[in-house]
Amino acid sequence: MTSSLIRGRPRRGASHISVRVVHALVGGLIGVAWLVLPAVTIGGEGRVAGGAARPVAGGVAQGEVGETSAADLVMPMLAVVAVVVLAGYGFLRRRRRARGRTTPGGAPVQGAEPGAGELEERARTLLVDADDWVRVSREELGFVQGRVGGVVGAGRPDAALGAGDVEPFTRVLRDAEAELAVAFRMRWQYEGGVPGEAAARRHVLAGIVGRGEEAGRLLDGQAAAFDQVRGLEAGLGGGLGEALAVAEGRFRELAGRTGGADAALRALGERYAPSAITSVEGHVEQAKDRLVFATARLNHARQSADLGDTERAAGHLRAAEGAIAQAAVFIDGIDRLTGELATAAAMVPAALTGAEVELAGARQSPTRAGDSYLDIPPGELRARVTHADLVLAVVREELTSGPHDPLDLLRRIVRGVQPVVAGRAGVFPAAALVCARSAVAGADDVVATHRAAVGEEARTQLAEARRLLAPPPTAPSGRSARQELTDLLTADTLAQQSHALADQNIRTHGHPIDGPGTNTIGLAGAVLGGVLLAGKQHDAPPASFGGPRTRGRRGGTPSP
Repeated sequence: MTSSLIRGRPRRGASHISVRVVHALVGGLIGVAWLVLPAVTIGGEGRVAGGAARPVAGGVAQGEVGETSAADLVMPMLAVVAVVVLAGYGFLRRRRRARGRTTPGGAPVQGAEPGAGELEERARTLLVDADDWVRVSREELGFVQGRVGGVVGAGRPDAALGAGDVEPFTRVLRDAEAELAVAFRMRWQYEGGVPGEAAARRHVLAGIVGRGEEAGRLLDGQAAAFDQVRGLEAGLGGGLGEALAVAEGRFRELAGRTGGADAALRALGERYAPSAITSVEGHVEQAKDRLVFATARLNHARQSADLGDTERAAGHLRAAEGAIAQAAVFIDGIDRLTGELATAAAMVPAALTGAEVELAGARQSPTRAGDSYLDIPPGELRARVTHADLVLAVVREELTSGPHDPLDLLRRIVRGVQPVVAGRAGVFPAAALVCARSAVAGADDVVATHRAAVGEEARTQLAEARRLLAPPPTAPSGRSARQELTDLLTADTLAQQSHALADQNIRTHGHPIDGPGTNTIGLAGAVLGGVLLAGKQHDAPPASFGGPRTRGRRGGTPSP
């Protein structure tokens, strides 16, 4: 519906034009009257009181009367011309102003709308920001959930923090994640050329911006209530003390696991090919770097709390929590990869056997009635079978020649045979699922621990890979085994591309802090990881639960 204000504007515009027309008519009438009156006066000038006709006093000649009449006509004519000019100028000006508007009567002008390039850049930026808001909020919520059922909560002397206290934030985070997932899906389709019309593409970009802003609004709306549940302002005797205890407990656990993770990484390097562990190289060193930063911030948090400065203590604690969470990502990544490589190594023989069965079926009955090979021309089918044979031969040779990469071998088996798979489930969807999960988890780890450097393209590809890997449970399946296999392989490819793009972003971003001695307490890693929101400042605020208006609310946390 059109508002009453907008509906009224065209009438006001018409009334302005009407007023100017009336002005012109009135001016014209005045001019005509001015012209007529002198003529009437001249025509009766020979008359005097009493009606006697006699010469005008002074003996004025007829030539002088004519000259006076001509002079009297000049001023009225000038007045008429001036009125007409003014009315016409006002009319033209009004029309020119009306043409410059998108809707009649004063709607926003066209120049106020952002250009396509500006709108696209806004969509890109907002996707990155919204992804960070969701990730940070999930991260901090994890520390609050660590207090559920534990020690007594701040402001609740008779009960520990319960699951019901955390549920509203879990729910709003889930809603924000849903908004973000839709925004990423829209961006993926947009980059694929859908839709094609310019106006529709602008609408999609506006929708992406709207979804991202809604995710931030949802998180901002719960930030104050979240702070109340955390109760960090209660000091060491309340929520701050409990949160410090949870953070220090996780810190000690991770510090104890770093040695085991280092040993596990060395063992993987001895057992498998170098390419098998490329995704986790340097994880132990980066975990230690984050833990060094966490150590300093935990100490500062306790010192500030002892001095009664709970606001600064809360900022230091949140920065420590962020670093601890990222250290856990690094160490967990090594443990996860160890399990994935073992699973893949066990599946390779079964995948080879399944591949032989598929190829045998393709050779024996490519055109049998009812067989799914009917849609493949015989010549093309033979070419696919030949290619698959070559892939399997290379895999067998690498499998027996020495250290290898089980995940890579499994990928090559599945991809080599997938063009001739007849639609039976078999081992291939399971093998593709192992590979896709490993790739998605690895890419997600890079984004989570290098948030300040990773851009929109890598995140969009990761989001699409995640969508293909885990379709919504409420959606009807309707996927054949062949389609499921195709989706898993696509997810695997997108996740690997996302990982590569993220690595490239990190290299381009470079070292976030320059200067001698600036990284003695892990500050550079904390900035690169998005634990701190600013670039080269030691007093940068830590990222916290919330959206654009609240994520930096804890203020600066300068080192004492």
